[in-house]
Amino acid sequence: MIKEFEPEIQGILASVDEWEDKLTHLSGEVISERKNSQNRTIKQIVGHMIDSASNNTHRIVHLQYQPNPLIYPDYANLGNNDKWIAIQNYQDEKWPVLIQLWKYANIHIAHVIQQVNPEKLEHEWISAVNERITLKAMIMNYLPHLKLHLGEIEELINKA
Repeated sequence: MIKEFEPEIQGILASVDEWEDKLTHLSGEVISERKNSQNRTIKQIVGHMIDSASNNTHRIVHLQYQPNPLIYPDYANLGNNDKWIAIQNYQDEKWPVLIQLWKYANIHIAHVIQQVNPEKLEHEWISAVNERITLKAMIMNYLPHLKLHLGEIEELINKA
């Protein structure tokens, strides 16, 4: 394991431990009706975090064996993440299923990060907005992205 990623891995796993119970005890009204500034409910935010874990896991894997730089579909830019949320209809998914998908997708990405080949850290993928992002940067940005969305959920929970 790359020592530099240990805080990221521990942060992901700590977030799962902290939030699984919190999410489990939210009411149907809170998860389905309150919306953030992007007009997303808590169910949709959790769905987006599942998509983020899944897409980032795939990028981590592809960046270690595909030609460099990697041109890989970018679900997060140009409004595509909203399409993912709508097509999968997270709003109508069973809440316990979403929580477990979120939990295990994040446990798995933490495991995948532990397996990264240090020789591949500077491999890049090119985003939809032509930004070059290294494998290392992508891994380092995952936990702040996760915490951003957990913060949005916290705001919606506390919204009167």
